[in-house]
Amino acid sequence: MKTEHDIRLHTGRTMPAMGIGTWQLSRDTADTIAFALDLGYSMIDTSGDYGTQPGIGEGIKRSGKPRSDFYLVTKVEETDDAYQATRRNLDELALDHADLMLIHRPPRTGAGEALWRGLIRARQEGMTADIGVSNYRTDQIDALIRDTGEVPTVNQIEWSPFGHSPAMLDYANTKGIAIQAYSPLTRGHRLDDETLIGMAGKYGKTPAQLLIRWNIQNKVAPLPKANLRAHAEENFAVFDFEIEADDMGVLDRLNERFSALGSLPYE
Repeated sequence: MKTEHDIRLHTGRTMPAMGIGTWQLSRDTADTIAFALDLGYSMIDTSGDYGTQPGIGEGIKRSGKPRSDFYLVTKVEETDDAYQATRRNLDELALDHADLMLIHRPPRTGAGEALWRGLIRARQEGMTADIGVSNYRTDQIDALIRDTGEVPTVNQIEWSPFGHSPAMLDYANTKGIAIQAYSPLTRGHRLDDETLIGMAGKYGKTPAQLLIRWNIQNKVAPLPKANLRAHAEENFAVFDFEIEADDMGVLDRLNERFSALGSLPYE
């Protein structure tokens, strides 16, 4: 489903305003993806190390949706040959191209310039429309740009009102890099926050819906995971309201650099 919130990338293509995450998708992956696509989700996020790609491919097939109706994001690992891993991912998904290929995380040493060049080659050969990174700091992104002149279209990072970086957002906006938010619901850890609960009541929405909508209004693309159909429906029902500017400020000030993983990798 296209919305007025869809994000224009610096390459001129657009990315859906939100997607469905598939990390540790513990129920029937194919059924979940087919349901999500039928519900209206148009972006699927996965990775070579999630173990979900064959199920995602089957779910896409079950949905009967044409390739133009969904946006597929997947990732290569820091130990991969990025070009070969792109082909392997596509084979698992039974697709001929991705919309966005990311480096899942930077290598322990360096910024992953060889990985980046591999993704550039994959894009040049039509295996992906756009390329980007995940879990990268600004200095690591700068190193990729210095090495190749190629600016990532996306940095996918952990991002919520409770843990985000205004400095990273400023940097990304300056470079024309879009942010995708994984764990936008804090993996459930902060859904009982009193400020969040009170504000959700004001809008007649759930705390989870408020967190997703905060991202969308910041032009950040959230990727909430949903094992249950009810959760997928709840997460998607965020396009019929708008958080007021003052309340957006209140949510911004909840920031304490919280991370469900222990620390924000880009700080």
